[in-house]
Parts: sequence; structure tokens; C-alpha cells
Amino acid sequence: MAKNDLVGGSLWEQYSKKVTDRVINPSYMGELTEEEAQEKGARLVIADWGAEVCGDAVRLYWIVDPYTDIILDARFKTFGCGTAIASSDVMAELCIGKTVDQVLEITNLDVERELRDQEDKPAIPPQKMHCSVMAYDVLKKAASIYKGVDISQLEEEDIVCQCARVSLKTIRDVIRLNDLKTVDEIIQYTKAGAFCKSCIRPGGHEPRKYYLENILREVRLEMDKEDLSHHLQERDFPSMTLIQKHRAVEKVLDEEVRPILIMDGGNVEVLDMKEHDGATEVFLSYMGACAGCPSGQTFTLQKIEDSLREKLHRDIMITIV
Repeated sequence: MAKNDLVGGSLWEQYSKKVTDRVINPSYMGELTEEEAQEKGARLVIADWGAEVCGDAVRLYWIVDPYTDIILDARFKTFGCGTAIASSDVMAELCIGKTVDQVLEITNLDVERELRDQEDKPAIPPQKMHCSVMAYDVLKKAASIYKGVDISQLEEEDIVCQCARVSLKTIRDVIRLNDLKTVDEIIQYTKAGAFCKSCIRPGGHEPRKYYLENILREVRLEMDKEDLSHHLQERDFPSMTLIQKHRAVEKVLDEEVRPILIMDGGNVEVLDMKEHDGATEVFLSYMGACAGCPSGQTFTLQKIEDSLREKLHRDIMITIV
């Protein structure tokens, strides 16, 4: 089962080391019993979830403290590929120590990120992303059983692809995170649209509220506008007069920095600005509780620099007076 998933030359290289480690030596595979739950004065929850389209299935076990809703232990069993094993193992680990409500905030993207060796490199091939979606769905199923409600009542997001149980937020996030440009890439990364294909475009065998083509178009337009705005800022700031630059800096500080400082009884004032060697140096002075605060030369300073460089121009330097 695991071997079929992981062999095959370059395909093997598409899996992170964390994935292969969890496939070979899963830490949370197994089951929990009613006797174990009773010993802890807790409740046993067993949830099943399967994807008929690919044949994978997972069973999740929880032992939950009924007084605090904290998940004391978690285990899983799965019928599926190696990626399903790795995803389910991470999913079970992420549950332990959290309340049932906190677990509902876990997404399939969180599961996949936990399996990455490098932050910017996916842990699994795009065609296996649906396995982390299955792990995400069984969490909601377990929560619905514990709460005694139908799983549909826990759906806070619109589901675009019913076959692979992929939400609108997941699709939008995947497009942004991976800079996807085609519907085929969305299908590869999420499995949305890979099966009955009704969610790809209008005209399928049943109508949908959302279609992949429309979502992709909307998100790409948003990303293009953000890029254009960023490029305009990068281009315009160097050509501004010092007075215009001063106003631009004040605007960023008002929107991004001062609200945080004021909450702690502090503030920051722009004293002067100078230009040299193509860069703009901004002289600032802390006020109130920020004056003399040690973080003014570390975390606060970094926050100010990051905000001004992101919103205005990368060649901005900060000097605290």
C-alpha cells in the first residue's frame, strides 16, 4: 500500500522526508477503546470518513474530556495510500491537547504544511492533495459526533467540489500560495474537479454555486491588482518630493504601526527625512511607553521597517533618535 504510493524514480522525490518517515513509522496508527476512555473518565468518539471516488477511507478515534472538551488522545486507522497514512498521522497528532472547537480550525493545508521539510516546498505531489482533504473532513465528522449535530452544521465555508470535499477558501488559498494559473493546476493540487467535473465550468450534469474557472479568474484578477499596486508604489515613491514622502510615511504609520503602539500607551513621531545613495532615511522618535522600551530597537523597529518597505519602497532605512 505505502510502497505503491512512493516508488517510481522522480515521483519519490516529490515526497518530503517527513512523509516517508510517517508512512514507514506512523506514531498514531491504532485504535482506542471504551475501557481506555473510562479509565480517564472521558468519552470515546469514533468517526469514519471515506472518499468513494478514490477508495480511501479513514477511521479516527478520540478520547475527549467531557468537562473541558479537550482531546486527551487520538489514533487512526486507514485504508489507503501512503499519503493517506502520513496525513492521518499528522491529523491525529494535531488533535491532541486541543479542544474540539480548536480542532475545527485545522485545515487540510495545515496538515500538508506540517509534512513539509522546507516551508516553500510542497510535501506531496499535487495529485495526492486530496488525502489531506480526507484527513480534514474526518476531523469535522468526529466533532459533529461529539457535539451531537449533523456535520453540515459545522460547515462554515462553501464547498465547491462535493466529490473531493474541497472548500472555496482552500481553492483560493492554493491558487495564491502556489501561484496557479490554470484550472488543470487547481485540479492537480486539490482534486477539485477531478471526478464528476461538475464544478469546473457551467454546463455539467448538475448546477453549482461556484465554478473553478470563475474562482481562478477572480483570484488572478485580485493578485494582478495587488501586484500592480505594489509596482506602482515601488515606482512612485522614489519620484516623490520629500513632503510627499513624509505624507506617505505618516499614512503607513497611521494604518499599520500607531494603532499597535497606542494600545500599549506609546506612539512614534517622524522627526526628519533625508535622501542619500538612492535610499530614504527616516528619523523617528518614540513617545510615551515606547520611549526607552527595549523592544524599540528590535521587534518594534523591525515592524516599522517591514511596513514601510512593503507599502512604499524597499530602500527605506529607519534611524531612531
